[in-house]
Amino acid sequence: MATRYRDLFSAPGTGRFTAAGLLARLPLPMAGIGIITLFSQKQGTFGLAGAISATFVLAYALLSPQVSRYVDRYGQSRVLPVATAISIAGFFILIVGSHWNVASWVLFPGAFLAGFMPSMSAMIRARWTALYRGDARLQTAYSLETVLDELTFIMGAPLSIALSITLFPQAGLLVAVLLLFSGVFALVILRGTEPPTVTTSRATAGESSVIGMKSVRLLALLMVGMGMIVGTVDIVSIAYAGEWGHPAAASLILAAYAVGSCLAGLLFGSLRLTTPLSRLLWLGGLATAATTVPLIFVANLTALTVAVLVAGLFFAPTMIVAMSLVERQVSAHQLTEGMTWLLAGLNVGVALGAAIAGQVVDSSGARQGFSVALCAGIAVLLMASLSHFTLRNQNHCA
Repeated sequence: MATRYRDLFSAPGTGRFTAAGLLARLPLPMAGIGIITLFSQKQGTFGLAGAISATFVLAYALLSPQVSRYVDRYGQSRVLPVATAISIAGFFILIVGSHWNVASWVLFPGAFLAGFMPSMSAMIRARWTALYRGDARLQTAYSLETVLDELTFIMGAPLSIALSITLFPQAGLLVAVLLLFSGVFALVILRGTEPPTVTTSRATAGESSVIGMKSVRLLALLMVGMGMIVGTVDIVSIAYAGEWGHPAAASLILAAYAVGSCLAGLLFGSLRLTTPLSRLLWLGGLATAATTVPLIFVANLTALTVAVLVAGLFFAPTMIVAMSLVERQVSAHQLTEGMTWLLAGLNVGVALGAAIAGQVVDSSGARQGFSVALCAGIAVLLMASLSHFTLRNQNHCA
C-alpha cells in the first residue's frame, strides 16, 4: 500500500503543492467554528454567533463553485489571489468589528465576503487530475486528498477553539487568515503543476454551469446527505457523552469516526477495482445508510464508539467514488467547478445536520438526535441509487 502512495510523488512538484494545499485548506474548518467561538465570547449568546457562521457557510457553498468556475476558465494563479483577497477582507471585517463592537448588521456582509474563500481541496484534486488523468494512480490521489480533508477537519476546529479561548477571542480567525494567505501564495507560485486552461470559445463563451447536469446534481445532493451524517455525529456524540457524565469522551468518539474513515480511505486508494464506479457508489450508499441504523440503538459510550468507528469506514470510499465520477462526467475545463459543487454540498450538509440534530437533542435527548443521521442515510442511499441508474442509462445510450 505504501508503494502506491509513494509513486504519487514521483512527479516533480507534487510534494510542494500537497503541502501548500494542506496549509490552505485548514482555514475552512477553522473559520466556521472560529466565528461561533469569537462571537459567543463577545456577545455572551450563541444566537448571533450561529447566524453569522451560517451566513459564512451558505455564502461559501454558493460562491466557491463560482470561484472554481472562473479558475477553470482563467487559471488558479489569476483567480485564487483575487478570491482570497476578498475573503480575507471579509474576515478582517469580522475581526475588527468584534473588537470595536460594531453594529450587528455590519458583520453579516463581512461573513458573506469571507465566503469567497476558494475550495482548496478542489484546486489540489484538479492538479492531481492534470497529472494522472486516465492513470490508475488518480484514484490513489483522490484517496489521499480525502484523508487529508479528514485530517484538516480533525485538526482545524480544535485548533481554532483552543486559540480563541487561550489567547484572545479573535485568535482563531486571525490564524485562519494567515494560513489562507500563506497556503494560497505557496500554491499559486507553483506554476509547473497548475492545470492548463482551455482558451477555445466553447470554454469561454457562456458555457453553462455543471450543476445543470443531472448526474452532478445527484452527486452534490448525495454529499449533502453525507455531510448531514457527519454534522449529526459531531453534535450528538458531544451531547451523549455529556449525558453520561464524561464530556471528554466525545473527543475519543469523534476520533474513532475520523480514524475509521482515514484508514478505509487509505486502503481503498491502494486497491485496483474493476467494478463500475456507479455500482461502487450504490454499494457505498447502501453501506452508509446501513451503518446509521446501529447509532439509534447504542446504550453506552463504548457501543457508540464502535458504532461510530464502523460508520466512518464507508465515508471516505464513498466520497472518493463520487469525486471519481465527477471527473468522468464533466469536461476537463470544468473539473474544478464540478468537484467544488460536491465539496460545497458536503459543507452545507455538515452545517445542516448539526443544526437539525441540535434542535432534536434539545427537545428529545441525545440518542434521539441520531434519528437525523438515519434520515440522512436514507437520503444518501436514495441519491446513490438514482445516480447509479442515471449513469448506467447514460452508458447504455452512449
